[in-house]
Amino acid sequence: MDIKNQTEAVLVIDEIQKIKQWSEVVKREWDADTRAHRNLKVFLLGSSRLMLRKGLKESLAGRFEMIRLGHWSFQEMHDAFGWTLDEWIYFGGYPGTAELIKDMRRWKKYVKESLVAPAIEKDVIMTSNIYKPALMKQLFEIGCSYSAELLSLTKVLGQLQDAGNVTTLSSYLNILNECNLLTGLQKYAADKARRYKSVPKFQVYNNALLTAYQGTAYEKDRIDPKRWGRWVESAVGVHLLSGADEGEYQVYYWRERSDEVDYVVVRQGETIALEVKSGRRGMNSGIPMFCEQFHPKRALVVGTDGIPFEEFFQIQVEDLF
Repeated sequence: MDIKNQTEAVLVIDEIQKIKQWSEVVKREWDADTRAHRNLKVFLLGSSRLMLRKGLKESLAGRFEMIRLGHWSFQEMHDAFGWTLDEWIYFGGYPGTAELIKDMRRWKKYVKESLVAPAIEKDVIMTSNIYKPALMKQLFEIGCSYSAELLSLTKVLGQLQDAGNVTTLSSYLNILNECNLLTGLQKYAADKARRYKSVPKFQVYNNALLTAYQGTAYEKDRIDPKRWGRWVESAVGVHLLSGADEGEYQVYYWRERSDEVDYVVVRQGETIALEVKSGRRGMNSGIPMFCEQFHPKRALVVGTDGIPFEEFFQIQVEDLF
């Protein structure tokens, strides 16, 4: 810039987290450019969300804006690869897997070994205090298998081979949530303390993770109404989570005995109840009971007799308010 007498320029560095002490170097150079009044726009890219966040918070406080690039949406997969809605619901939003969906064995192997393993072993374990890596891996696999299902951490412990406790599992689940891999949705309640004590509803951030650990074959799972209904409900959860940060809303579920609301979205004190209606099950009394107790701004059905799935997956969730 100095030699060519340029007034501004753009610098893009990909996979910045692979450089040792990158944040300290970037801070030093950024401050030097600021003092020299160089109008240099710097973009730091990285596939390790935790490692990027750690470096930004420790050294670059007040000097950055975070731009999150999440998992690919239905529209993106459709535009890039011509996928149908059902294919996106089942195979998720990893563009690298698009050419492999006709070979289920190879597709699963790619997801587990090329996508999941590096994310868990490098991103999560290298940046967090993980005392039992095997325990976290087992939690992740079980959580993905139970996406869109309620399962207490106590019952999860009973299925794990490695010893641990509920507190450890809860902390590991929080870390997986920060990585946009897997979360445990809390039960919606007026009392925040009751939310934290609730049984989590496991939810993947990408339906490819559910399919990798629970799917059998696309043609087989697609014609099973109960199984397909679970994939559809999980896909609705994926879409809700994908915009939660930018839309500044929170996602919960609600259940009292046999009455259930699949997803509850809260934004700036306003609430929307969402019921997913597909081949999995018919309508239950959850929505009326929830409305009577909490008086949400809106109560919507997604799917049969409600917002069509193809339309819903292209909606900005915050626009529902």
